[in-house]
Amino acid sequence: MGGGIIGLTLSIALHKRGVRVLVVERGEPGREASHAAAGMLADCTVETPIALQSLATASARMYPEFVHELQDESGTNVDLRDDGTLLFLPPEYACTRPGFEVENPLPAPLAELESALADLKGPAIYRKERSVDPRALVAAALKAAKHRGVDISSGATVTDVLLADGRVAGIRTDRTHYSAPCVVNCAGAWAGSFSTQRFPTRPVKGQMLAVACARHNVLRHVIRAPEVYLVPRSDGRILIGSTLEEAGYDKRTDADTIHRMHRAAIRMVPPLGQARILEAWAGLRPGTPDDLPILGATSTPGYFVATGHFRDGILLTPVTAHTMAQVITGMQPDYDISAFSPMRFQS
Repeated sequence: MGGGIIGLTLSIALHKRGVRVLVVERGEPGREASHAAAGMLADCTVETPIALQSLATASARMYPEFVHELQDESGTNVDLRDDGTLLFLPPEYACTRPGFEVENPLPAPLAELESALADLKGPAIYRKERSVDPRALVAAALKAAKHRGVDISSGATVTDVLLADGRVAGIRTDRTHYSAPCVVNCAGAWAGSFSTQRFPTRPVKGQMLAVACARHNVLRHVIRAPEVYLVPRSDGRILIGSTLEEAGYDKRTDADTIHRMHRAAIRMVPPLGQARILEAWAGLRPGTPDDLPILGATSTPGYFVATGHFRDGILLTPVTAHTMAQVITGMQPDYDISAFSPMRFQS
């Protein structure tokens, strides 16, 4: 249930293990949180929960091979970049977490790393992180899934999970029903809308915009600063984001918010003042009460959950697909996901 990047890549991983898979998506595959994401593969941020750190790092390391395989199968370039990130911390910020030691030197003077950057306050840290274009990633995953023979039903809203004798028997949609001995809830911000074992996911809105520069090398690195972050693409686009808003399922953008982020980006990189705004959008991240994903088997035999990735859905995609495919097919998972068990929300 759910055809975002998590559902699509999990369907591929299951198909590799000989499972016949149907992906049921309420809208168009990959057009919700996956479509709205920035694509920073930041496995260690000041917001990353400690409990998630090892899984995030494992997933980041899986990305080159993961992308290589998707590109081979789909013929789609997903724009995986490895120029790294320049992280600017507030002047008063001091963090003893590994990877955030402010005394770490930059690999070169800041003016050489990014000549277009204004004089930003606060210490700068270089992190060897990658970024990816989530929309291209989704397109590649969709092509690869179809190429492998995964069935995809678009525009069908799942209304509930069907049970028989206390275990999963399939799903019901607003059009029909499907029989299946195994159901995986990958419905993102909508994962808690089914009566069978409700989960406390909620939508967390994020607004973003994209600009186009006349030249393609205004920025090389991802820039993360307190006000906004900037994510360059190889085609010259630069993404500017993002907000965190508790606004329900409202995906409308606010002009004042978009302009505020745009102005903040221009203060950081003055040449962006001449850039053309291409689009502005909002997405709904699937949040949870403890900001951790929900991964694993439920107490209902045959019913699994892979959702609640919040701001890290793109980053956690490879490890989620790999590990959940192992769990669903009865294998011992390579990574410990016990901290993310759905059981923590069940009385």
